[in-house]
Amino acid sequence: MLTEISKGDECMIVASIMTKNPVCITPDVSINDARALMIKEQITKLPVMNKNNELVGLITKKDLMNAGPSVATSLDMYEISYLLSKVKVDKVMNKNVTTIQENEIIEEAARIMEDNEIGCLPVMRGSMLVGIVTEKDLFKAFVVLFGARNEGVRITFTLDEQPGQIARFTTAIFEKGGNFISLVTGEFEEDSNKRICACKVNNMNLKDIEAVLKELEIGIIDIRKV
Repeated sequence: MLTEISKGDECMIVASIMTKNPVCITPDVSINDARALMIKEQITKLPVMNKNNELVGLITKKDLMNAGPSVATSLDMYEISYLLSKVKVDKVMNKNVTTIQENEIIEEAARIMEDNEIGCLPVMRGSMLVGIVTEKDLFKAFVVLFGARNEGVRITFTLDEQPGQIARFTTAIFEKGGNFISLVTGEFEEDSNKRICACKVNNMNLKDIEAVLKELEIGIIDIRKV
């Protein structure tokens, strides 16, 4: 297990992309006050902590919306506001909170959120809450890891699922003076014997990169200057 976070781990572990020291509330806060706090802080998730600073729940903007009266209610605005001022967060919060440790890798956070259909994960250091990671944080990491803010030639292609295929490609690009901004691979659903790859290269023009791919007999799915 990692015991400290180094600069080289930036955008690779949860601690590097999470919001540190998130805004929290206690279980006895009213729904109205929780909503007001979300609006003030421009957030949509609030960890709920008890008097011992233990994480006991999580409430989201969606939870607060679901806690309100039906649109078909006959109550007027003042009656609704009064009722919501009496309902406490602990009555509507999610008490079975899925969390993640701060030194976990970011793709594991994304997998947990996808598998559980949730939009955030409170981040723990042992049993202590130290942050929160949201879909927005993962989107930012995605932008960085794909080099989305850097100009270059973006290529999507397939490689045989065999050792040395990526090295063969990267060596050929290197020998032509190309520089890799990003390179990711994944399973190719259409053919289990191949991998799908996406990369961005600069210091080479599109036609020269395309020529390298054709020389290596690599299947091009998409190539464009971005």
